[in-house]
Amino acid sequence: MVRLFIFLAAVQLVLFVLGLISSLSADRVRNAPRAVWVLLIVLIPLLGSVAYFVWGRPLSVPAEGLARRRRPRPSSPDDDPEFLRSVDSEQTRRDREMLAQYEKELRNRDDD
Repeated sequence: MVRLFIFLAAVQLVLFVLGLISSLSADRVRNAPRAVWVLLIVLIPLLGSVAYFVWGRPLSVPAEGLARRRRPRPSSPDDDPEFLRSVDSEQTRRDREMLAQYEKELRNRDDD
């Protein structure tokens, strides 16, 4: 029985922390102002957190008619596929030129 109470207390603590962090870090909340949700979570930890996750948490799917966010730009050249293609094609061109030069030198050596 004690283990059950410890388990339920841990679940309540996790819900309290997750609800508080989620309500404070969300861009927008539903059905009430952010301050009301925070007070509800702090004053009634278990029910406030559950209520926030059911009724206050913002919807994950954007509403119809809203502009969708564009794909984020790569933060470094290694993440940019166009840059990697250009490097690869430039390196391939250089390799072909170097190979042609080596073949030409080999032919010149064979002729001598």
